[in-house]
Amino acid sequence: MPPVKPMLARAVTRIPPGMHYEAKWDGYRALVFRDGGELEIGSRSTNTLTRYFPELVAALLDRLPPRCVVDGEIVVATGGRLDFDALQARVHPAASRVRMLARTTPAGFVAFDLLALDNTSLLDAPLRERRELLVAALRDSRDPVFTAPATTDAAVAEQWFSQYEGAGLDGVMAKDLDLPYRPDQRLMLKIKHERTADCVVAGVRPHKSGPVVGSLLLGLYDSAGRLQHVGACASFPMRRRAELMAELAPLRVGGDEDHPWSGWRNEDAHAEQRLPGTPSRWSGTKDMSWLPLRPERVCEVAYDHMQGDRFRHTARFRHWRPDRTPQSCTYAQLEEPVGYDLAEVLGVGGGG
Repeated sequence: MPPVKPMLARAVTRIPPGMHYEAKWDGYRALVFRDGGELEIGSRSTNTLTRYFPELVAALLDRLPPRCVVDGEIVVATGGRLDFDALQARVHPAASRVRMLARTTPAGFVAFDLLALDNTSLLDAPLRERRELLVAALRDSRDPVFTAPATTDAAVAEQWFSQYEGAGLDGVMAKDLDLPYRPDQRLMLKIKHERTADCVVAGVRPHKSGPVVGSLLLGLYDSAGRLQHVGACASFPMRRRAELMAELAPLRVGGDEDHPWSGWRNEDAHAEQRLPGTPSRWSGTKDMSWLPLRPERVCEVAYDHMQGDRFRHTARFRHWRPDRTPQSCTYAQLEEPVGYDLAEVLGVGGGG
């Protein structure tokens, strides 16, 4: 019975040999609980997602065994690749908009583990057994409910790692075939793409604990010469947070000084340029204020992949780049993955 937390993964830098491999999906992790005509979709944090995906509820009731618990990922695809922004838009408070989005940007569910079947808990069963039961249970399933492709060939996993990024996936998962299912424990491995970029540091968001750096706000210049906010880098030791605040203090911009992101409080300005501090239903009452800096410092950051024109996840600070000018930090430096059709990943015809 819900709530159940999913089993988690820890990051490693290389694909290890001798394991079970799957693609790493860029969506919402979800546990699906079905008991006859009842169905509940729980998030990674055990919140309910059921009301936001009515089309998935109908499909899962039609395609899952009558009594089961399935672990997987909710995804949305546009243009033959995963689209996380479109997926985020699906979580909306208005019921009318939920119904409209279910028609215009329908979601899919990629199943990759089975926690229970009929009246039997499979938490203590090894992955090899759970996988066999999952494949059998979903053998007649079809779009939009899929079984995640899997292999035990490390060479195939390496190929997936390089190819599937073009379809919007962000790496490979590696799992021990003898592994039981352990909720909320980091027993799986994830291997994600990592690249570097030189970015302009144009602002600081203070840490919640006090007047030290919480994150550095990063920018890249577009082809029109506008500095676009592309994300942030964080995860500094507390001592380093204080040092950074002092180090960047001379670059603080006063109220009357010009700044490329000075219009961030104006809602209309966000429609023309990517700016930090946009309030949304995701931020709620969170303080989104930040301290502007003169855009004169450049740092190198590591990132996994882009979502449109921004970093998909928080970047990781590497070091300062005093040899680079801010104006040289453009989108042109970013590596674009070769396109790959999501339908090929899922083994379906057309654009499903």
